[in-house]
Amino acid sequence: MDYMDIALEEAYEGIRAHHGGPFGCVIVKDGKIIGRGHNRVLLKHDPTCHGEVEAIRDACEKTGSHDLSGSILYTTAEPCPMCLGASLWANIKEIRYGCTVADTDSIGFRDERFYEYLNGNRDILPLKEESREECLKLFKEYSADKEKQVY
Repeated sequence: MDYMDIALEEAYEGIRAHHGGPFGCVIVKDGKIIGRGHNRVLLKHDPTCHGEVEAIRDACEKTGSHDLSGSILYTTAEPCPMCLGASLWANIKEIRYGCTVADTDSIGFRDERFYEYLNGNRDILPLKEESREECLKLFKEYSADKEKQVY
């Protein structure tokens, strides 16, 4: 079974239904598809509904866990920083992608802006620390809870 072909089917389904961009994804563990998704940004009016995030949400719901350790994510394009972050949080062990960031840029998507930010251009979105002491109290209470789940 070619998992990238299934990711492509997801992407085609999404663009033909006008759900969003040409991004489809499947997540595989132990030779079985545990999650699938395609870009639904336009459908849901939600900028976080990228194909990878949708597939991660699907896999987590189906497995009943936020931990997808041991899984491989197949996606039609190199993940943006948000999707890469979601994959890291989900403990995905490997990502296989079709198109590159340059290919994505060539059809009008703006991933490069995020890489500029990550490389130090903080003018794009300034970050300002505020109310640190009050927030540290929150963290202290969280840390005292011995029944919590931590990543």
